[in-house]
Amino acid sequence: MSKTIMNKTIIYSLVTTLCFCVACSKPQDPFEISKQHVGLLTDSTQVKDLKLIFSNDSIVRHIGGDEFTGNKNNIEILDKSGKKLLVLEPSEALDSTSVIQSVQIIDERYKTDKNISKLSTFKDIDNNYKISRIDNLINSIVVTVKSLNASFTIDKKELPSNLRLDMDLQIEATHIPDNAKIKYFFINWH
Repeated sequence: MSKTIMNKTIIYSLVTTLCFCVACSKPQDPFEISKQHVGLLTDSTQVKDLKLIFSNDSIVRHIGGDEFTGNKNNIEILDKSGKKLLVLEPSEALDSTSVIQSVQIIDERYKTDKNISKLSTFKDIDNNYKISRIDNLINSIVVTVKSLNASFTIDKKELPSNLRLDMDLQIEATHIPDNAKIKYFFINWH
């Protein structure tokens, strides 16, 4: 085979591969949740990047006056109509280079690839993900899914009455009713 034909074959292969890669890439779904992103937010997004990511939405920062309270100065993201979408917690208060530590999912349009959203039930979570841990708190239980970096809070009112008051009880997945609703849905990064 001559050098010219070989060079053309290599160039043709590279161009074909490049075209294939460009054609296969799809835009990021602004409501998709995965282990390392929530919509266009990633686990390395800094506070200063929020204006660019949410350019069509409103960003509301609550500036606390007393840093001794432990308040991380949560940031709320609202759509154009004023509907709350997300609540972001930066890892450091009042630092524009701080990364986002956790994301509370408020809007039901945010979903995982397995269709888990704030409107899902415990059965939906249990059927689609391996539950890593269940924590028994005063008024709620927290179901952790490590493969998603997610935690789902379920109010103890959703549990049978004999399981609501005993803080020392080890809650198992079998104790939680299938139709138990999610109260809070968080993605935790740092």
